[in-house]
Amino acid sequence: MSWKATVVTLFPEMFPGPLGQSLAGRALEKDLWNCETKDMRSFGLGRHNAVDDTPFGGGAGMVMRPDVVDAALASVDHAESLPVIYLTPRGRPLAQADVRRYVAGPGVVLLCGRYEGVDERVLQARAVEQVSIGDYILSGGELAALVLLDACVRLLPGVMGSAESGEEESFSGGLLEYPHYTRPAEWQGRVVPEVLLSGNHAAIAAWRREQSEMATRERRPDLWAAYDAHLNRNMVAGGDLSTSRRH
Repeated sequence: MSWKATVVTLFPEMFPGPLGQSLAGRALEKDLWNCETKDMRSFGLGRHNAVDDTPFGGGAGMVMRPDVVDAALASVDHAESLPVIYLTPRGRPLAQADVRRYVAGPGVVLLCGRYEGVDERVLQARAVEQVSIGDYILSGGELAALVLLDACVRLLPGVMGSAESGEEESFSGGLLEYPHYTRPAEWQGRVVPEVLLSGNHAAIAAWRREQSEMATRERRPDLWAAYDAHLNRNMVAGGDLSTSRRH
């Protein structure tokens, strides 16, 4: 069976959107994955299919009703056995480890909020994972859901041309990826690092590791701290520290 994404949203026409193109689009055509949507409006209440109401305690905006959201989630086949993910800036940051975990299963259910968000009770009742793609605010969860899906789909077997592409990317080993170069060897007075032209694979691997460590240390001190702590734990445990460490 192909990997399945079910998106619960007020705007089902946004899917698959850009994921119908390029690698994800070709994978969709090959049935390596499929995308189903559930229109939350069809579970709305009353003559106007209301999906939201004013917040208890006052405040601006509207809140998506728990009964409506619950009915929409209940309509998803096997939802109880799949990760149900609510895209929200209140969630934990999405990490590559999360993406790999989602890909390892049969699929995901993505809940896209709007307005001021979703009533907390339905999130608790259904043990919904709350995930953020960054410290900024979007109009709704749909774009965040597309980001998460793109990250997942590209790791599915048969989607990327080379399995090594996914293994050497940023975050895969706890570090940012090293810089890349291609022809021409000199461009606008800037030359490719000599080591990459040497044919010495060991030296190239060492250079790439050094560049990854340097970029991570400078740009993502949070990642570097976690990586450094991991190496220190290995040192204490007598693990293999053959990789270089540069502080």
